[in-house]
Amino acid sequence: MLNHVLPAFIVGGLICVIGQLLMDLTKANITPAHVLVTFVTSGVILGGLGLYEPLVKIGGAGATVPLSGFGYSLAKGAIEGANSNGFLGAFSGGIQAAAVGIAAAILFGYLVAVVFNPKG
Repeated sequence: MLNHVLPAFIVGGLICVIGQLLMDLTKANITPAHVLVTFVTSGVILGGLGLYEPLVKIGGAGATVPLSGFGYSLAKGAIEGANSNGFLGAFSGGIQAAAVGIAAAILFGYLVAVVFNPKG
């Protein structure tokens, strides 16, 4: 088990460090929203070029759980959809690939909102 956890921790941690460095070292006042868009877009571009796949093979969940992994799954789904269903599959494939993750985020977000009471 440790042989899967350590690479995931390192890869995921490095992705988080990059986001933190973007916010801390830039004078352009980069907000978390800028980092979100940058990471998703980077994941799509790197996934489309086939450069994110080696990171997923090394880091597993450490590469697929962060926002860049969401972009990667969109790109991978779009490519698979285009290969199987042509031009329109490029649009539907990304949504189908990311649907489970989006549904889980909505479900768990709702459950947490129901169970816990916000302060203030």
